Formats: sequence, structure tokens, C-alpha cells
Amino acid sequence: MNKVIISTDSTCDLPQELIEKYDIKIQPLHVNLDDKDYLDGVDIFPDDIYKTYDEKGILPKTSAPNIGEYLVSFDKYLKEGESVIHISLGSGLSSSYQNAVAAASNFENVFVIDSGNLSTGIGLLVLEAVELAQIGLKAQDIVERILEIKPKVDASFVINNLTYLYEGGRLSALEAFGANVFNIKPQIVVDNTTGNMKVGKKFRGKYQVVLKKYINEKLAEDGDINHKRIFITHSGCDDELLEIAKDSLKDYGKFEEILVSRAGSTISAHCGYNTLGILFIRK
Repeated sequence: MNKVIISTDSTCDLPQELIEKYDIKIQPLHVNLDDKDYLDGVDIFPDDIYKTYDEKGILPKTSAPNIGEYLVSFDKYLKEGESVIHISLGSGLSSSYQNAVAAASNFENVFVIDSGNLSTGIGLLVLEAVELAQIGLKAQDIVERILEIKPKVDASFVINNLTYLYEGGRLSALEAFGANVFNIKPQIVVDNTTGNMKVGKKFRGKYQVVLKKYINEKLAEDGDINHKRIFITHSGCDDELLEIAKDSLKDYGKFEEILVSRAGSTISAHCGYNTLGILFIRK
């Protein structure tokens, strides 16, 4: 049987029910918080990070799984299937891809794809790979198809609170101060070749209004949007904000599947709470 195992890094931010439904293998990243090492999604979660920051003013540092960890995982997966495809966090953000490639070189039938993305931008590629595996495509053919889809992933977020970006060294004190004074909510756009984040449009005003505008503008030019599925991914937003996002997509009315996902520890540690984005694939 030509069973292809699909694995990915914990930064894919896929809902647990989808991970279990499709038997997706997850490689957790490391989160070092308050001098202790944790595994993302295993023994540390976003609310732990927020609580520690609120109480102690400490933010975590994240790091990639090492080569040995990937070796152990790939060896285990090959006992379940004929081949493994691992879709990693974007190479511009972490050494996850490089470490996975090094580990894969010890096997003939382990393939590693640089997602060039983060969060459910990775998750979208993982779900595509799972579906291709389910219809019986060989690993090499799945890899080829995913590499075709990779540059079509549209991933972006709007950040409500810039504290975490500033504390994490991704924003200067002046930029953070200016954004707070002028009530600026920046859109963060993911470069889908490396996964690097860059500032896109800067919105001003109440976050509820900004989210509506952000979503409407992202979907305004929809001639090349693949309407198969879209993710609403957030780092811990209240129900009001999630309903605004869901209602905006329902009003748009073209997506076959609207999925809601909460970002894991790795993404939340950089963006902070109340970050929300929509992620989808273009044609």
C-alpha cells in the first residue's frame, strides 16, 4: 500500500479536530519561558505565555526542533507508511526547515517542503497534501503539487496590540509609541517564499471597524481567489471580534468552507493576543 504520511511543525495552527481526523503528525517547536523549556502545544499554550508576561513581564524565546528530534519522528512515521512528507515552518523564520532536511537525508523516502509560510498558511498546504494523499497520489507527485500551490497562499493578520512585537525586538520603541498614539493597527503580510513578515497597510481606528475593513479589502479583488476554504486564525480574540470576522465572510458568501483556528504558542508569543487574520489560497 502506498500510504503517504503527512507531518508538519506545530506552527501550522490547525484545529485539533482536523489533526485527529486526518492523522496529521505534529512536530512541536521549543518554547523557552522563564528559563524552562517547553514543547509548543504539548506542555505550554498561549494563555500560559500571556499570564507570564502579565505577571512578570517575561516573553518566551522559540526555537526549532533539532535534527535528532526530526530523525526520531521520521523513523517512527515510516513504520506507519511507505513515505513521509513534512511541511515545515518558513525557512526565513526558523531553522526548522534546515534541520528537517538534514534529518530527511538519512532516509530515501522522506520529503521536506519549505512552506514559505506560518500559522494556517502552513495549514492550508497541509490540508491540500492530505487530500492528495487520500486519493492515492505518490509522494513525489504530492510534493510537486504542493510546490505549485505554495506561492498562491495569501496569509495576513491585523495586530491590535504592538507590545509583543516591540518586546520581541521586531518593532522599535518609536514605531510602537507612534502606533499607540495614533491608534494604528498594522496589517502584517507574510512573504510566501520565506515566511518572513512585513508590514502592509496601516489601519486606524477601533479594532472592530478595522477588522471589517481589512477583510473586505482583502476580498475585494476576488477574481483569482480559490473559494475552496478560508481560515480565520486568531491569537485569542473575544467572541465579538470572531463574530465580526465570520459575519464578514458569510456576507461575502463565496467560500465553501470557513474554518476558525486559534494560533499556538509560537505565533502568539510574537504577535500577542487579539491578533486576527484571514488566510486562503489564490488560483
